Formats: sequence, structure tokens, C-alpha cells
Amino acid sequence: MTRGPSDSGPQGAAALRGSMDATTAPHRIPPQMPQYGEANHIFELMQNMLEQLLIHQPKDPIPFMIDHLQRDNDYVPKIVILGPPASGKTTIAMWLAKHLSTNLLSVESLIAKEYSPLAADARMHYQKFKMVPDMLLIRLMQERLKEEDCVRRGWILDGIPETREQALTIQTLGISPRHVIVLSAPDTVLIERNLGKRIDPQTGEIYHTTFDWPPESEIQNRLMVPAGIFEGETARKLLEYHRNIVRILPSYPKILKVISADQPCVDVFYQALTYVQTSHRSNAPFTPRVLLCGPVGSGKSLQAALLAQKYGLINVCCGQLLKEAVADKSKYSDLIQPFFEKEIAVPDNIIMKVLKQRLDQQDCVERGWVLHGFPRDLDQAHLMDSLGYKPNRVFFLNVPFDSVIERLSLRRTDPITGERYHLMYKPPPTIEVQARLLQNPKDSEEQIKLKMDLFYRNSAELEQFYGDAITLNGDQDPYTVFEYIESGIINRLPKKVP
Repeated sequence: MTRGPSDSGPQGAAALRGSMDATTAPHRIPPQMPQYGEANHIFELMQNMLEQLLIHQPKDPIPFMIDHLQRDNDYVPKIVILGPPASGKTTIAMWLAKHLSTNLLSVESLIAKEYSPLAADARMHYQKFKMVPDMLLIRLMQERLKEEDCVRRGWILDGIPETREQALTIQTLGISPRHVIVLSAPDTVLIERNLGKRIDPQTGEIYHTTFDWPPESEIQNRLMVPAGIFEGETARKLLEYHRNIVRILPSYPKILKVISADQPCVDVFYQALTYVQTSHRSNAPFTPRVLLCGPVGSGKSLQAALLAQKYGLINVCCGQLLKEAVADKSKYSDLIQPFFEKEIAVPDNIIMKVLKQRLDQQDCVERGWVLHGFPRDLDQAHLMDSLGYKPNRVFFLNVPFDSVIERLSLRRTDPITGERYHLMYKPPPTIEVQARLLQNPKDSEEQIKLKMDLFYRNSAELEQFYGDAITLNGDQDPYTVFEYIESGIINRLPKKVP
């Protein structure tokens, strides 16, 4: 009879405990695992599924999760647009719904729904009291959001929730928007704007006698003055809105965007569209694998050093790796040395062997890396990609030729002390020191131009290969450039919709 770990005696039990104890040996995670998780948004997928399980608490979780995965609607629009009367929220909501091919839900559209007992009940209340009770409105909204088109294409709530009580009840039911937009404008502007409002009874489109008058006479003739736009009524509605909105906003602290409505409607729309197409920062574990591309003198080395210092990334300079491999008499030393002696380029396959050896080390896998000096062309990028080394953030630093010349051609070295100077930014302290300074032949204008021409010949193909690359102006203060790079690493890249 075979014995399991539980009946194998004290030694077997100790071995089992040791195999489960994280302190006994390091658990080495293959680099392919986190790369797969990031590429396929596994963390977000599990997080969304767990949220839905906790909200709906199905009796049988397995079929529920299968159904959730088959819907594939974790990234459909779920938007709330709020704003005072005459702020233009309905117009913006309609434009967004058309642009995003999603469903627009408002109090009016919900109570107008046919073949719904809830909608019929809501219409009766609205005709009598000019309002719909909170629970009836929310039940009606819940019924609508369960329909296939809302599940598949998402939704925009126009002016809902109207009160804090509605907001809390909606959250309790698990209806959670991804983006909340609040339009804002001075009351005097809103009252003036409201007096010119007109509505098309056939299409529901809203026009204005001053700002947005339709050119077609047929539409002009059928426009109507909406109810409740008189100055006194507008002022009353504004007062009620201000009383409610300050209690609603705390319900959406991290997904809220306030946009000024006191500007052309098209500008408001594009600001709103930009926001709702922005992905919020992910809580997923993230190991940066950063690639810095740029011509000689663009500041790659400095930016890599700053990233390594602040975030603990491993600074991987390809040229330095090759020099170290030769100096340390490593197993690749004999392969690299002849190319160094002849001052010709080291073949890609040898470079990749040295680079692979470094990127496979545990500190690179665990802490992440910032790579510069490779790849320099499309073939190198394909080679690196084929071996599984895929950066998740790529930056191109663009610097004009004149600026690079200024940065590099004025560099000098003191042959006695080894001190480095720059004739403009760090001049030598005395005339005697200046007299003995030497320039590296690589810093001549001719050599710089050759290297820049080579980089820009290949950069277009590289930028196309790394489709999510971020291009930055490298011709500014290095700490400003670093802030842009830092922002690009911290913020989540937009999810590509096929």
C-alpha cells in the first residue's frame, strides 16, 4: 500500500511543510507568466468577475461566471452625465451615445418604454405629480439595463441619479458607472441660455435660438418651447439641483470629471469624449519593462538612471553590457573581443545572447528593467520579440540635430584628472585646464550626424513595430522629460478595441 504525505512519518511531514514554506527557498516565476497576465488583462478580468459574483451572489457561481465571460462586456461604456438645467447635458449625452454606439437612458425614455407595466405605472405618477418615485425609477432602470442591447453595447444615464438616495440605491444594486461627467456653468449663463431653448418633438433634438438654430425651415417650423423654461421656474430648478449635486458627488470620488459648460458645445463634447475613452489606473500588479529609444545625445542614459534610482528598475545599457562581458572575461568575451578590436558592429545574435543572459536574471524578472541601446532597427526588434522579451512601455525621445550637436560636440575630457566638462553647461575652472582638454573623436559633428541619420532611418519602422510607443520631446529640461516618462509608466495604456 502506498503512503501519502500525511502518513509518511515526521520526515515526510517536515518535507511537506518545507515545500509550502515561502521562507525555505525562492519561488522563481518564469518571465512569460507576468507577460501573459499583462497582455491579456488577467488581473482585471478576475477582478471584474469577482465584483459581479459579490454583487449578484448567484446560487451556482460556475454558470454565472461562464455567462459573464461569454458576454465579454467588461469594457463597454457605462457613463453618467449630470448637470444643471440648460447645461447641455442631454445634447452631450446624445452625441456621445451616437459616437460610441451605445444606449441613452433618461427619465423620459424610461417612462416612455412600451409593453412595460413598470413604465406604465411610472407614466401615471409623472402625469399626476410631475415626478417618478425613486424606487419605481430605479426598478425601471434596472429592468432596462438587463436587456440585451444594454448588456452588449453599454449605456449612458442622462441626469440620473437626481439625488443622493438614488445614487446610493443604484450602487447597492451593483449598477456602477465607469465614468461620471458633471457639467458646470454660472447660474446667470444657464438662465439666459434656458430662455432660448427649443425642442424638436419628432427627434428629441434640442436647439437654441442664439447658439444652435437649425438651418432647415422645416425643422424651425416644428420646434416647440419646452415646459418649465421661464426664469422663475429655471431658478427654482437650479436651486434644487445645487442642493442635490453636492450630496451626489461624494458617491463617485475616483471616476468624476467636471467640465465647464460655458464654452462651445463641440468643445464640451470632445472633452467628454476624451474622458470616457480614458482607462482608469489599474490595480493590477505591474512590473515595468521599459524601452528607451532615441538618437545619440537624446538623454536615454540619464532617463534610465533616473528611473532606476526612483523605481528600482535594473538599468540595462546594451553597449555597457558588451564592454562588461569583455572586461569580466565571460563566456562571450572571445566572441565580442575581435569586433571591438576592429571597431565594427557586434552581430545581432551575439548581442542578443549577452542581453538574454542579463534579462533572465532574477532581479530583472522581479523588479523590471529599463533598456536602452537595443534594438536599433526592425530586425533587432523582431529578434528580441521572438525570444519573448516584450517591453510594456516604449518611449521615443526626439531631439533636433542642432540641440544634439550642442550637447555632444562641446563635451571635453581632462586627460590628467579624467574630469569631464562641457564648454557651455560645465566649463573648466581655469584657462590652464581648458588648454589641455581633449575631445573624443566620436563627438565630432561628422560622427554625430552619421549616427543621427542612421537612427532616424530606422526609427519610423521601430515606431510602427511598437504601436503603443509614446513619443516625447527630449529637447527640454531632463526632469520635465522624466515627469512625462513617469506619467507614461504609471498610467494604464488604452485597451485596443478590435
